[in-house]
Amino acid sequence: MRAVRSRHPESGLTLIELIVAFTILMVLTAMAVPLARYKVQRDKEIALRRALREMRGAIDKYKDASDAGQLPPPDMDTFGYPKNLNVLVEGVKMAGSVDKKIKFLRRIPKDPFTNSTEWGLRSMQDDPTSTAWGGQNVFDVYSKTTEKARDGTPYSEW
Repeated sequence: MRAVRSRHPESGLTLIELIVAFTILMVLTAMAVPLARYKVQRDKEIALRRALREMRGAIDKYKDASDAGQLPPPDMDTFGYPKNLNVLVEGVKMAGSVDKKIKFLRRIPKDPFTNSTEWGLRSMQDDPTSTAWGGQNVFDVYSKTTEKARDGTPYSEW
């Protein structure tokens, strides 16, 4: 005898196949989300390091130019450091020149964690771990975020 075949073979997934496929998708998603979060945090950390390096380099160049006599004589309380970050962007007239300016930054970079151009400032007279700026000069900059890096150090200490 011959086996009778149905004209319309049933196709599709059984309930068990759907559950297995859904479980596999959930496991893959659960593995991908932490990796995506890690990458976002790592990218922000790289941007923060770059911004801090750029601003600290500009502060150092300003100090070097001041010490070399390329800038007008500094106020006594600034010790040759800029009064604020805007001075680095706006530029300073060169000593002995009427219209020549030296600019040290194109713009103040954004803090990737606070998404603003407001940075914590420290003057030379401030304590190295101080979060209150004395206002005399800009000796150092730091992030105002309260978040911590993956190694547990606060970003404000970078």
